[in-house]
Amino acid sequence: MKIICRCEDITEEEIIQKIKEGYTTMDELKRILRVTMGLCQGRGCRRHIARIISKELGIPIEKIKQPTYRPPTKPVPIKAGTKNIQ
Repeated sequence: MKIICRCEDITEEEIIQKIKEGYTTMDELKRILRVTMGLCQGRGCRRHIARIISKELGIPIEKIKQPTYRPPTKPVPIKAGTKNIQ
Protein backbone atom coordinates (compact mmCIF):
# COMPACT_ATOMS: atom_id res chain seq x y z
CA MET A 1 0.00 0.00 0.00
CA LYS A 2 1.56 3.27 -1.17
CA ILE A 3 0.30 6.52 0.36
CA ILE A 4 0.06 9.23 -2.32
CA CYS A 5 -1.72 12.05 -0.46
CA ARG A 6 -0.26 12.17 3.04
CA CYS A 7 -2.48 15.02 4.20
CA GLU A 8 -5.67 13.08 3.47
CA ASP A 9 -4.14 9.58 3.86
CA ILE A 10 -5.12 8.44 0.34
CA THR A 11 -3.43 5.44 -1.25
CA GLU A 12 -2.49 4.76 -4.86
CA GLU A 13 -4.99 1.88 -4.87
CA GLU A 14 -7.83 4.22 -3.84
CA ILE A 15 -6.96 6.63 -6.64
CA ILE A 16 -6.78 3.84 -9.23
CA GLN A 17 -10.13 2.46 -8.05
CA LYS A 18 -11.80 5.87 -8.47
CA ILE A 19 -10.27 6.26 -11.94
CA LYS A 20 -11.77 2.86 -12.87
CA GLU A 21 -15.12 4.10 -11.52
CA GLY A 22 -14.97 7.00 -13.99
CA TYR A 23 -13.38 9.84 -12.02
CA THR A 24 -10.68 10.68 -14.55
CA THR A 25 -9.66 14.29 -13.90
CA MET A 26 -7.71 15.91 -11.10
CA ASP A 27 -10.75 18.01 -10.16
CA GLU A 28 -13.01 14.94 -9.98
CA LEU A 29 -10.51 13.08 -7.80
CA LYS A 30 -10.11 16.17 -5.65
CA ARG A 31 -13.86 16.34 -5.04
CA ILE A 32 -14.40 12.63 -4.38
CA LEU A 33 -11.20 11.83 -2.43
CA ARG A 34 -10.10 15.27 -1.14
CA VAL A 35 -6.63 14.83 -2.67
CA THR A 36 -4.75 18.15 -3.02
CA MET A 37 -7.02 19.69 -0.37
CA GLY A 38 -4.87 19.05 2.69
CA LEU A 39 -2.38 21.25 4.46
CA CYS A 40 0.12 21.12 1.57
CA GLN A 41 -2.56 22.09 -1.01
CA GLY A 42 -1.28 19.44 -3.41
CA ARG A 43 2.39 20.35 -3.33
CA GLY A 44 3.18 16.86 -2.04
CA CYS A 45 0.86 14.74 -4.19
CA ARG A 46 -0.21 16.62 -7.33
CA ARG A 47 2.57 15.22 -9.57
CA HIS A 48 2.05 11.69 -8.28
CA ILE A 49 -1.69 11.84 -8.97
CA ALA A 50 -1.08 13.19 -12.48
CA ARG A 51 1.36 10.33 -13.09
CA ILE A 52 -1.23 7.77 -11.96
CA ILE A 53 -3.94 9.28 -14.19
CA SER A 54 -1.50 9.31 -17.12
CA LYS A 55 -0.57 5.68 -16.61
CA GLU A 56 -4.12 4.43 -16.06
CA LEU A 57 -5.66 6.32 -19.00
CA GLY A 58 -2.68 6.11 -21.35
CA ILE A 59 -2.50 9.85 -21.95
CA PRO A 60 0.56 12.11 -21.81
CA ILE A 61 1.08 13.67 -18.40
CA GLU A 62 1.29 17.17 -19.91
CA LYS A 63 -2.31 16.78 -21.18
CA ILE A 64 -3.64 16.37 -17.63
CA LYS A 65 -5.30 19.55 -16.43
CA GLN A 66 -4.25 20.63 -12.95
CA PRO A 67 -6.98 20.99 -10.32
CA THR A 68 -8.67 24.27 -9.48
CA TYR A 69 -6.99 26.05 -6.59
CA ARG A 70 -8.59 28.54 -4.29
CA PRO A 71 -6.71 30.41 -1.59
CA PRO A 72 -7.43 29.26 1.94
CA THR A 73 -9.96 31.39 3.76
CA LYS A 74 -9.85 32.60 7.30
CA PRO A 75 -12.39 34.35 9.49
CA VAL A 76 -12.26 38.14 9.55
CA PRO A 77 -13.69 40.07 12.51
CA ILE A 78 -16.77 42.17 11.69
CA LYS A 79 -15.07 45.27 13.06
CA ALA A 80 -12.41 44.95 10.33
CA GLY A 81 -15.05 45.83 7.73
CA THR A 82 -16.57 48.68 9.73
CA LYS A 83 -13.46 50.77 10.48
CA ASN A 84 -14.45 53.71 8.29
CA ILE A 85 -18.18 53.72 9.03
CA GLN A 86 -19.29 56.74 11.04
